Amino acid sequence: MRWWDIEPVMALEEELFPEDAWSRGMFWSELAGARHPAATRHYVVAEDGTGRLVGYGGLAAVSGTGDVQTIGVTGGHQGTGLGARLLSELLRKATAFECHEVLLEVRVDNTRAQRLYERFGFAPIGFRRGYYQPGNVDALVMRLNTADDPATAPVTSVTSVTSVTSVTTDGSPQGPLQGNDHD
Repeated sequence: MRWWDIEPVMALEEELFPEDAWSRGMFWSELAGARHPAATRHYVVAEDGTGRLVGYGGLAAVSGTGDVQTIGVTGGHQGTGLGARLLSELLRKATAFECHEVLLEVRVDNTRAQRLYERFGFAPIGFRRGYYQPGNVDALVMRLNTADDPATAPVTSVTSVTSVTSVTTDGSPQGPLQGNDHD
């Protein structure tokens, strides 16, 4: 994700999370933590064949712990494996950041996302009451021990492929995601 992606990301963010969407300032702040040699953030976007942004995700990593900050996928691409590809990229980066665990929060009413995270080996460890505001919705906190065997996650082929491009901390594009597609 680069600065020019913020406007299309904001449009998708507001569509997907109308009550508790991140602000532009939050995305700017996160990108600031991804663009230097000692980066602790990693953000990616996914585009369809026409260059339209259809998904995004972000990871923070501090002192051996990763935190999936956000994942969003357009309604038309949900169920295609794109969310799994974004999560795979974030977990790949967590490994590069030498994280021994990865945490995330997910709305208690978002069972689809919970099932995705469970397929990757995340397990519930607690709740954050009233975490999502202003709706006062609880968050389920989930944890993945990155020392666990990733081969236990089911692997299937994804037929609707979109381009997911990540950017290294020096700004060079890495190109489409490589490796297995999950979901």
